Amino acid sequence: MKKGNWLRNLVLCFVVGLFAVSFSVIPQPAIAGGGLTKADFLKEAKVFVESVSPKDAHALMSKGYSVLDVRTKKEFKKGHIPGAKWLGRGLLEFKIANVFPEKDAKILVYCKSGGRATLSTYTLMKMGYTNVKNIAGGWKAWVKAGLPTE
Repeated sequence: MKKGNWLRNLVLCFVVGLFAVSFSVIPQPAIAGGGLTKADFLKEAKVFVESVSPKDAHALMSKGYSVLDVRTKKEFKKGHIPGAKWLGRGLLEFKIANVFPEKDAKILVYCKSGGRATLSTYTLMKMGYTNVKNIAGGWKAWVKAGLPTE
């Protein structure tokens, strides 16, 4: 080995190593045929989202929490939690500032059984909302608990 080549080889190894590490640390976009599943998204969201029971949610409503229904308009019209504001899951990111302009608004989010609400709550948190909670079990659990509906 020529004198000085060892330094060049060391630098080359370092650069290649950094390149390899960057691919393991930096999130990469999903590639066709791969990517995250619905279960993966929910698992990730549940790590960060606080869920409360329907009875606890009902109690929080008397302490200034508003309720956000992220089901479809058709589901909402069939019945909902009294005073709930409707904003379908597909419109959330686009319209939430119209419904809750303040990022510190106290919001309880629900859907039919919990999946859409968990993802919606997580999305709101990522958007900077600081007082959002998911109603565990959603509409089904609310009705099963015998809580008021309209």
